[in-house]
Order: sequence, then structure tokens, then C-alpha cells
Amino acid sequence: MAERKGAMTNRERIEALLRRERPDRVPSWPFASAGFACVYTGTSIADAYNKPEVSLAAQRKTCQDFDWVFVPMLGYAAFGGWEFGGDIKWPSGEFAQAPMVTRHPVETADDVMNLQLPDVKNSGIVPIMMDFYKLSSQERKDNEPFNVMNLVIGTFTLAGNICGPEKLAKWLFKKPEAVHRLLRLASDYSVELAQYWKDTFGIEGVIPMGGEPTSANEIISPKQFEEFALPYLKETYQKVLDMGYKTIYMHICGEQNLNLPFWTQVPMGDPAIISIGHEIELETAAKYFPNDIILGNIEPAIIQTRTPDEVYEASRKVIEKGKALNNGFIFATGCDTPPMATVENMKAMTKAVNDFGWYD
Repeated sequence: MAERKGAMTNRERIEALLRRERPDRVPSWPFASAGFACVYTGTSIADAYNKPEVSLAAQRKTCQDFDWVFVPMLGYAAFGGWEFGGDIKWPSGEFAQAPMVTRHPVETADDVMNLQLPDVKNSGIVPIMMDFYKLSSQERKDNEPFNVMNLVIGTFTLAGNICGPEKLAKWLFKKPEAVHRLLRLASDYSVELAQYWKDTFGIEGVIPMGGEPTSANEIISPKQFEEFALPYLKETYQKVLDMGYKTIYMHICGEQNLNLPFWTQVPMGDPAIISIGHEIELETAAKYFPNDIILGNIEPAIIQTRTPDEVYEASRKVIEKGKALNNGFIFATGCDTPPMATVENMKAMTKAVNDFGWYD
């Protein structure tokens, strides 16, 4: 099939969706691709997180080369562990994809009760993030609908990163008061961080982004989500919207089908961008979020381990399902883009979007 060129840029495609208009073609916006970008451009995965200038240049080049939407991103899933006083290890080696916490800030419930909010501006990776976004905010190209991401990690996940997800799951039963204390701290920290970004960059060209892997049903029950996660998520994201933002990009990570009725109660904008993993069907997400844009959801393992032909076919299936939605659709990986995926597999994704993503 011959390559087809559209009238819209990738930035214009996202902007059309945000106006609830149909673009000429499905945009491609792989989730958390900074690690792959650094490997692709010949640097280390660690550079994606601790070298702002290198990371930004790598992300810009990669998104341009693969015809992806580009929104600069610097952050990590274990955010909170270092920021509240623990230690991390930078990624290295074939199978490390992001910084990991090596020592959590708290070990006991008493530690939690004595824990205080850190100075947001100087906590953990935040100064590196700020340097990164001060660079990215200096220009905005035709594939950049936003040039700054305001990271507002989901409060339940942030709480789990402070003490460790396994300990958090145990404390839901044995130390619920400690869990609520962690959630209070996580919510307050997230709002302070969002306000710091807003004070620095304003809201034009800035998109708040949240992610919630630890609240997945592999870890907690829907009842626990409703009791512990939901109230703080509602509070936190309402406060972010009250800062003037219209749209939040929310990554509902993992198996969260049973939590979806509760997620519909979380304010995430008008419209929100709802990012889902492969565990949630696109049609299911569209049913629960009929007024929002659905982003997803090819399984990252397919991109990592399968052949280019298999990646192309898997991408086609996702794209054709997404095009059938009334919501508006962005093609993406269902979670972090595998840093060590082959270039051929990434090209297969782009080819599938160009072959099957056009609207008639």
C-alpha cells in the first residue's frame, strides 16, 4: 500500500480531537517512549531520566523519525520513593526500563505517622524534571500539541511508592490509618507539584498527566479502590482542573475493568484523554468514557518479542477498533514502550497507522 500524506500535522490531529472533531488520520502517540528514544539514538536508558538535554533531543528525533505525536516526558513509575526520602537505582542493563526504588522512605506504620511533606521543588527527580521542561518549553513543533507535561502521579500509586506496593496492600487490612495518612500526603504533594508547574509554565501548551498502576485489580479489590483510592483521586484531580486546565491525560494502567465504574467519578477534564492497557477493551473504555478521547492499547510485549509482521497485524486490529469509536481515538502502546524493541517493529507500527488509520 502506497504511503499516504495527510493535510494535518500530528499536532493538528490532537488539537482536532480536543475540539471533538475528527482528524484526517488516527494519531500515533506511543506511551512513555523516552527509554526507547535514548536507545534508538545511541545513548543509555538512564539518560532518559537523568540527562535532560540528551533525553529531550532523543525524544524529539525519535518522534520525528517515526511520525509520532511528541509530548516531552520525564518521570518514572516509581515516583515518590526517592522524592519522599528513599533511594533509587538508575536503569542499566538489558532488562531495566526505568529507575527503581532500592530503599523506601518508610518501613513501619509509625514511620508513616511521622513522615512530613518534602520540599516539592527540591525533592528527588523534580529538579531534573524542571530543567527538562524549561528546555522543552522553549519551542513547540508541528508534532507537539503540548510541550510541557505536568506530572500528577495517581495518589494511590504515589502512596505505594513511598512504602512499597506490597506493604501498602498489606496495610489496607492491618493498618488502614497508615494508608490514609500516606494517601493524604500523596494528594497534598501532587497538588503542590502541579501548582509549582502551573506557576512556572502556566497552562498554555501544558498537559497534566496521571497514572495509576498500583490500583489495578491484580493488587486491590474494587471495594478497596472505592474506599481508599477513589476519594483522593477525585480530590486531587479536581484541584488540578481548578487551576485552569481543560484536559488531563490519565493512564489507567493494568487490569482495571472492575474499577471503571469508579473511574467515571474522577474529574479528568473536558475532554479527558483516557489511556488504557491491553487488559481493557477499547469498546469498554469508550462505553464508560463516552465524552473522552481513548488512547491505546497494543500490548507492549508484542512490540518487544514478536516479528514486524506480527506487530503490524496487531497494530491493524487496534487501529480498526479505535477508528470505529465515536469518542475520538489515539493509537498507542498500552503501557511503557519497550526500550529494547527493534526499530523494525516500531516501523511496523507506523506503517500500520499509515495504511489503516485514515478516515474516509
